[in-house]
Amino acid sequence: MISVKGLTKDFDGFRALDGVDMDVPDGSIYGLVGTNGAGKTTILKLLAGVLAPDGGDAEIGGLPVFGSAATRGMLAFIPDDLDYYRSYNLNEMERLLGGLYRRWDPEVYDVIVSGFGLDRRNKLSKFSKGMRKQAVFAAALATTPDCLLLDEPIDGLDPIARKKIWAYIVSASADRGMTTLVSSHNLREMEGFCDRIGVIDHGVMKLERELDDLTSDLNKVQASFGPNIGDSMGMYDDLNVRAEVRHFSSVGSVDYLIVKGGRDELMRWRDEKRPLIFDITPMTIEEVFIYELGGESDAVKSIIG
Repeated sequence: MISVKGLTKDFDGFRALDGVDMDVPDGSIYGLVGTNGAGKTTILKLLAGVLAPDGGDAEIGGLPVFGSAATRGMLAFIPDDLDYYRSYNLNEMERLLGGLYRRWDPEVYDVIVSGFGLDRRNKLSKFSKGMRKQAVFAAALATTPDCLLLDEPIDGLDPIARKKIWAYIVSASADRGMTTLVSSHNLREMEGFCDRIGVIDHGVMKLERELDDLTSDLNKVQASFGPNIGDSMGMYDDLNVRAEVRHFSSVGSVDYLIVKGGRDELMRWRDEKRPLIFDITPMTIEEVFIYELGGESDAVKSIIG
């Protein structure tokens, strides 16, 4: 659905995006993660047509994003900063948007507004930030977009509202194949819903992978051959040939590793070497994020310690 090739964007000499490639499959829920200032919001604004790129290309549904009115009719974009529609109540917002969007679905709007328990008579200026986010989300889904772009959609929402947001997204993806690109810092929550993850850092896409591959490819290993081993790192030379030992550290006689490779190879190595202690745990998306962006920092060491 979304194809990005070599996208660049500069702001007053600062390169916010540096040759970003990204592929978001049809009907998927794609999580875009990165630290503050990594370029997540810039990507979303470029895809929404709010900003123009300095280089590269992007397509949505096979149509060019930049300068294409047809493409904009296929998508809905909810930014993190919601300053629009503040003078409208929900009924007025429905009349406005229902006249602008030919695919407006009043039933979808009513179901989501009612599901959040929002008062249709109150102006959005009277709502909290979280309630405004719920109202705008209801309006965005009621336009029945082919592609939904969300910038920190669950930030500031209570746990019940967050679960409802994700449930509506998953339902739209399953029922009519809507594609969703969402940026968020809530990595644990994204792990339960996203099909594919992209990690961006300082305007560069560090990795992009299916979620199952991302979390199964890197494993934490805790092992020990006992207190009388001199060079314990040497015990893992064969493992490093079969897979790839990304990190090694020891505390006393217990060794801590991050290994890139399949679980089967790790289990075969365990059966051959017979360590006294052996425990393997796939890394969570949050741990992969910290590891890929943090290197050998104290934060990474805390993952395996």
